[in-house]
Amino acid sequence: MQKRKLGSSELMVTPWALGGNVFGWTADEATSFQLLDGYVAAGGNFIDTADVYSTWVPGHQGGESEAIIGKWMKARGNRRRLIVATKVGMEMGPGKKGLAPGYIRQAVEASLQRLQTDYIDLYQSHEDDPNTPFEETLSTYADLMRAGKVRVIGASNYSAERLDLALAAAKERGLPAYQSLQPLYNLYDRAPYEDKLEPLCVRYGVGVLSYFSLARGFLTGKYRSEADLSKSPRGGGIKRYLNERGMRILAALDEVAKQHQSTPARVALAWVMARQSITSAIASASTAAQLQDLIGATQLNLDAAAIERLNRASA
Repeated sequence: MQKRKLGSSELMVTPWALGGNVFGWTADEATSFQLLDGYVAAGGNFIDTADVYSTWVPGHQGGESEAIIGKWMKARGNRRRLIVATKVGMEMGPGKKGLAPGYIRQAVEASLQRLQTDYIDLYQSHEDDPNTPFEETLSTYADLMRAGKVRVIGASNYSAERLDLALAAAKERGLPAYQSLQPLYNLYDRAPYEDKLEPLCVRYGVGVLSYFSLARGFLTGKYRSEADLSKSPRGGGIKRYLNERGMRILAALDEVAKQHQSTPARVALAWVMARQSITSAIASASTAAQLQDLIGATQLNLDAAAIERLNRASA
């Protein structure tokens, strides 16, 4: 996979980032190891996770995904060849939330321990914290970068207005700036990113890491009716896509996939990766078959006609 520069940082990442949200959830430890091995064997170097993965599973405390990645890296001895991204800020329990300095310092140590590493390549504010001034958060990140615990910082789920203010605060105070944004973006969910966030990121040279690049799996074509929602534990989040526009997008994906002797999942992911403002598209896999499908997306070059067909269907 051809690597791309993340913002103005020194990080070089592959155009498909393996999403770690499923590790310890729909993919157990053994399966997660197989998926990580397969991803790296295919040339991938960018793994995205978060401390909060997977608190939504009964009996989980959070950190399950980081712990699996940490065990895998230690077993394989490959830490230095990878770009590992994790996040802080979403609620991990009572009093464990936000971007206040004290909490970030506590959270980063927990993430480092679970990942069994002494540094995090990309540390991301998982969501905006309006109760903490940007200067306090960014100053804390500056301390962590000086200590060698964090290489680069990024933001996730920020509005264009708040990201603009955060970037301005960094420039005014001489503090580290967010080098990446992680927004929701895929063939179905286009407007929130394209309308305001994309122009801002292009203007400031901020790298973009799309999440839910396959719309929680809807764009794989696996879910075409409400009866299909029971196929996966993630099915509940897909119901909102089952409408006229969603079906129109699936029809276009089917058409382009047939023309390219490919699959809807590969085409949908390739469409995101082909957008000039996107640095890397995050997508996860729970099985070896799903992983192979996504690997195929990195080898698929969509022509202008195919991209225009998908743009029209998803407009």
